[in-house]
Amino acid sequence: PRQVLLCAHWDTRPWADRDPDIVNHRTPILGANDGASGVAILLEVARVLAQLRPRGIGFQFVFFDGEDYGPGIEDMFLGSRYFAANLPKVRPEYGILLDMVGDADLGVYQEGNSVARAPEVVERVWGAAAAAGYEASFPRQVAYTVVDDHIPLLDAGWSVIDVIDFRYPHWHTVGDTPDKCSAESLKAVGETVLKAVLTT
Repeated sequence: PRQVLLCAHWDTRPWADRDPDIVNHRTPILGANDGASGVAILLEVARVLAQLRPRGIGFQFVFFDGEDYGPGIEDMFLGSRYFAANLPKVRPEYGILLDMVGDADLGVYQEGNSVARAPEVVERVWGAAAAAGYEASFPRQVAYTVVDDHIPLLDAGWSVIDVIDFRYPHWHTVGDTPDKCSAESLKAVGETVLKAVLTT
């Protein structure tokens, strides 16, 4: 059967180095959006897929650690780098990485590396968002280019995109708490992912 990779990082940053108050720069962040949101969506997607049991397709769920370890980029993406160096034998047709997708003010713009290196997967996901009625939350334009867990996988030859709302103002601050997220945003991204992976 066809295989699809669905992934997110489950760790949170051990220091709030972008917090406006310097006193908080050594405080770990809660990571309600940056860490927990992607994991929450994938757990629900896994539950739904287990009930649907779609034929002819299998799913690889991978939860990365050490994405946000920092302080420098050489100490980040530890889990995805390890995974990319030890890939399973079954190669997925494509992959979707979720990161920071629970923001109550959801705006998931297209990410530059994803568009440049896996445009067909970007089109699949943004087409699914439009078909599911979430076009307003998934603008069809590139707004940022980020280094994230998809890069080691792209470098390994896998077609993996980053679905990320990188305009989140509470990124790497102690303000990244559940009250900044919404069930509606989680639902929009979750339903988009389901439509994307179940559309042949």
